[in-house]
Amino acid sequence: MAQSRQLRLGAFMRPASIHTGAWRYPGAWPDANFNFPRLRRLAQTLERARFDAFFMADHLAVLNMPLEALKRSHTATSFEPFTLLSALAGATEHIGLVATASTTFDEAYHIARRFASLDHISGGRAGWNVVTTSNPDAALNFGLTDHVDHDERYRRAREFYDVVTGLWDSWADDAFIRDVESGIFFDPARMHVLDHKGEHLSVRGPLNIARPVQGWPVIVQAGSSEAGRQLAAETAEAVFTAPATLADGRRFYADVKGRMEKLGRDRDHMKILPACFVVVGDTLEEAKAKRARLDSLVHYDSAIASLSVALGHDASRFDPDGPLPPVPETNQSKSGRERAIQLAEREGLTVRQLAQRLGGYAGLAIVGTPASIADTMEEWLFTEGSDGFNIMFPYLPGGLDDFAEKVVPVLQDRGLFRRDYEGTTLRENLGLPRPANRFF
Repeated sequence: MAQSRQLRLGAFMRPASIHTGAWRYPGAWPDANFNFPRLRRLAQTLERARFDAFFMADHLAVLNMPLEALKRSHTATSFEPFTLLSALAGATEHIGLVATASTTFDEAYHIARRFASLDHISGGRAGWNVVTTSNPDAALNFGLTDHVDHDERYRRAREFYDVVTGLWDSWADDAFIRDVESGIFFDPARMHVLDHKGEHLSVRGPLNIARPVQGWPVIVQAGSSEAGRQLAAETAEAVFTAPATLADGRRFYADVKGRMEKLGRDRDHMKILPACFVVVGDTLEEAKAKRARLDSLVHYDSAIASLSVALGHDASRFDPDGPLPPVPETNQSKSGRERAIQLAEREGLTVRQLAQRLGGYAGLAIVGTPASIADTMEEWLFTEGSDGFNIMFPYLPGGLDDFAEKVVPVLQDRGLFRRDYEGTTLRENLGLPRPANRFF
């Protein structure tokens, strides 16, 4: 099989492991979320393993679950992403730094300025994960009593993207001439005033920072609903998705890449990276035992609360040992609800079993030896299930170290993953073009 395609690997950090039981695993760092020296060590380990990006997920509210369950979750709180990634930029040289930022609860000018700053500080390694924010409790932190409607959030997001990228193009790449003799710092003819007035936003511009090193930071998107897929096809350069099976991954891949082509975009200018929970063992039995022990550390209160979040309903009222009852749609994440329902149907899970799976991690998981993990990743890559993966580690630092020390060398030996970075920017390492300035 020709090895023309290579895996792209991101690391999903929140900023630590997503698994609710991860902080309790033997040898794990319970304080990793707020311990910068440890987070720095994780980022540096990822860079030595030649990962494309450190992805900092974010939330604008404490997770909307009962306090009795919330108190058991290390994922409830974390650093503000720009503060953390700016600090990590000074501790790394090559790895991309991707942050989540909401189009619903922030201003376009703020987002444009922060990401442009991070791109300059890091030497061209910034990426923006465009989210509309599904947690209804976030609305309460921003002066609203009700969450914004799902489809309206995506309409605002599309306009928001146009404004942010327009602000990044405020200056030509050669606008800042800094001519000491003449006393001219920048050429006014190389500055563009956006003067945007739209349905949701009114932004004059220009941005008061030079054009980002990459032209634009890499645009990342993670929605899987109909509106999310269309937004991704129109705007995204990397997509974090959550298929449960290879068949699901191939359908998503074909759908979104097909939408791109209909819009006149090159399908290679988007990297689809499914979230993938990876547990490494020297034998399959050892890997399965690690997963079982990890899942056993999830308290049932947290498990049922996670199911409630996914469904948008109080699942504690359901019969725990019965099948999942019909659950109507809500104004929250539609794709998350659908995945939970499909998982219950596909595996015939009771409410209790479904909750325990969601309470740990219920998405795509590869549990096995370095060789079998590489086999699965290779199959996804060469059957167009993905362009790589956004790796989730079961616990830290051990789960990350296992992947970096045992799986990455196998992928490299097979010619599936780089031995060194291709360039200096995140775009170069992902094989993405630098966008032209639309105004100059």
